Amino acid sequence: MASRATSSSKATEDRFVEEDGLMFGAESGWVEALTSCDHLGSSSSDLVHIPTPDTPCNRCQHPNENWLCLSCKEVLCSRFVNKHMLQHYQQTNHSVALSYSDLSVWCFTCDAYLDAQVIQQLRPVYETAYILKFGEAPPIRTVEDKQN
Repeated sequence: MASRATSSSKATEDRFVEEDGLMFGAESGWVEALTSCDHLGSSSSDLVHIPTPDTPCNRCQHPNENWLCLSCKEVLCSRFVNKHMLQHYQQTNHSVALSYSDLSVWCFTCDAYLDAQVIQQLRPVYETAYILKFGEAPPIRTVEDKQN
């Protein structure tokens, strides 16, 4: 079973580098993204049609460090800008969001990253965001790849 980060949860929204399925964050050491999440039920049924990665925050218009709410598709800035996505979660209980900075997926309720390449329900939004950001299909990693 995947483990959660053991250090400060505020640090977990930091950017990370992925290597062999493990994510290395600046403050939190390493975390292993969860391969399942009970909070995906409120996700939009259409995660293929999403705003582009250059969409500014819907509240403050900040152009960077923005997240896509996977329930209502609102684009809001990170806790390192004006905390609009965190406030959105606190107000709506929409738990899961995708970072347009590094395409990581975070569950606020689980307080953990989710493996968007392994969790089937997240693959469409990850692949679409990757194509919109980089202009090509992403390399896909499976659970089998992760175990090798």
